[in-house]
Amino acid sequence: MKKSAIAFLLLILFSGTIFAQQNNYRPDLFFREDWKETPAEIPLSQKHVDNVELQVNLYGAGKDSLKKSNHEKPVDDPFYVWSGLCLGNWMVTLKHKNSNVNLAEFAKIKWRSKQVGLRQLRITLKLADGNWLISDQSAGPSKDWRIWEFNIQDIVWHKLDAERITEIGIAKEPDLSSVEAIGFTDLMPGGKSAACSRLDWIEVYGKPVKR
Repeated sequence: MKKSAIAFLLLILFSGTIFAQQNNYRPDLFFREDWKETPAEIPLSQKHVDNVELQVNLYGAGKDSLKKSNHEKPVDDPFYVWSGLCLGNWMVTLKHKNSNVNLAEFAKIKWRSKQVGLRQLRITLKLADGNWLISDQSAGPSKDWRIWEFNIQDIVWHKLDAERITEIGIAKEPDLSSVEAIGFTDLMPGGKSAACSRLDWIEVYGKPVKR
């Protein structure tokens, strides 16, 4: 084969690689947390986090009653976070030890959860500038475990008071290009098994940002 033909083929191959990279606009999985398969315990803590790259933090008056739960029956009962015993509002967040995450454009968050009563489980974010946000979209009640997927660009964000765990007004065009922590709350105390939130696992899809 002539050198000119080889060079032409290499150019096509290189151009195809660049084109594929440019069109890979959907971010990859940034992290997933499943919680360790250990006996039920109160309160939820770092020792219950399965992903060694993540740090868990708890907020609100009800944080000390959050339970890392599991039951022998049914046999497929997952290892999950449960809010049923919380005497006040609560929030759980997960922070990557090395990187923030860009949640702009085509970022997504998925989780498997089960709410009971009037509970609506919402996404919370701590931005790199220290501000807190909470999503208008939520995962509602379900009689069985359900997987929810949230397109970040479809969400209207509200400001969050991270001490009282309550919404304090709409956040106008927040900058999601560097998010420090991702969490969840239903903005309510627990009501035991009749009124509570449960979260089995969570996945965050976004581009890592050097911290």
